Amino acid sequence: MSTNRQHPVISMVAGETSGDMLAARLLSGLRPRLPESLMHGIGGPRMAEYGFVNDWPMEKLSVRGLFEVLAHYREISGIRNQLRERLLAERPDVFIGVDAPDFNLGLETDLREAGIPTMHYISPSIWAWRGGRIKKIKKAVSHMLVVFPFEEAIYQQAGIPATYVGHPLAQVIPEQVDVQAARQELGLDTRFPVIAMLPGSRMSEIKYNTAAFIGAARLLMQREPNLQILVPMAGQKQREYFIRLLVENKLDDVPLIVTDGKSHSCIAAADAVLVASGTATLEVALYKKPMVIAYKMMEASWQILRHMGYQPWVGLPNILEQRFIVPELLQSAATPQALADALWKQLTDDANRAHLTERFSTMHASLLRDSANVTAEAVMKVIAQSR
Repeated sequence: MSTNRQHPVISMVAGETSGDMLAARLLSGLRPRLPESLMHGIGGPRMAEYGFVNDWPMEKLSVRGLFEVLAHYREISGIRNQLRERLLAERPDVFIGVDAPDFNLGLETDLREAGIPTMHYISPSIWAWRGGRIKKIKKAVSHMLVVFPFEEAIYQQAGIPATYVGHPLAQVIPEQVDVQAARQELGLDTRFPVIAMLPGSRMSEIKYNTAAFIGAARLLMQREPNLQILVPMAGQKQREYFIRLLVENKLDDVPLIVTDGKSHSCIAAADAVLVASGTATLEVALYKKPMVIAYKMMEASWQILRHMGYQPWVGLPNILEQRFIVPELLQSAATPQALADALWKQLTDDANRAHLTERFSTMHASLLRDSANVTAEAVMKVIAQSR
């Protein structure tokens, strides 16, 4: 594909908060190379800081769970169709799908068939479940940007160009964490222990995880009344919904410190973390914190998804270690009592804490590359080949 445009046009889609962060890291390396280029599509506030133009709000795509997605299918499908027609007419120099494979891979397939180069940033977890998707990926993706060292070989063996770019979080999160500075920033009492609870950034995650997470908080405070419990919320909508759920579940008497954003500060300040499965589990590991991974979803979605995996782990720290280095409590196992018991052990077991610090430090080093510049260079090469 060739174009007479003076400046390349780049389209991107990020579907949730973690994708917004990852895409912003890419843009931090790309924008200085292409200061005049139009970069547009679907993204979040961090991408906007680099001049990214949002054609639709990212929150429209932030839905998890098979049946939850079905409820929003018409709207999401309509957005994808409109975006596809716009991009087929515009013919950007490259389209970059950032995670959100259920939305992006189909769009990428249509664009690539029309001769528009496509890149995908963050591989779907084909090594964890639904491995057959690599055939679909081969049709959809001109070049894959992968964030774990073992993924590059998987794609190269399948004949899909891939670049290991390191995990952006490994560069964003310091290797040595200043716990006291984080506690001071949040106004915490340094005499007493701190737990962070991250029920998720999606509304559906908050819906299903809140009662069990905060129920566990109540039980923990019976053991340690001075416990300080941090709950970061991704935005105002999430915060309002979370508080409503506390009232509905009669948990609004549990003393919590609910923050707007500041999830990294909350993790940094914590002695232990209860975290919903997803990218946040890796964030907690990079902050070298003991954790319990938990997740609940609509029961019908769970019954389908539980049979589609072929690894025994769902949390990224466990997947990277290929063993249960931290506990996972999923669906019916994630009761308030079970979560409280597991989290108490993570909070009080000093030998376990030392072991996790060592393993997570090694993990951090293995994921550390100059991801902003490595990803930008890979994008620039694809653009150069298309012009």
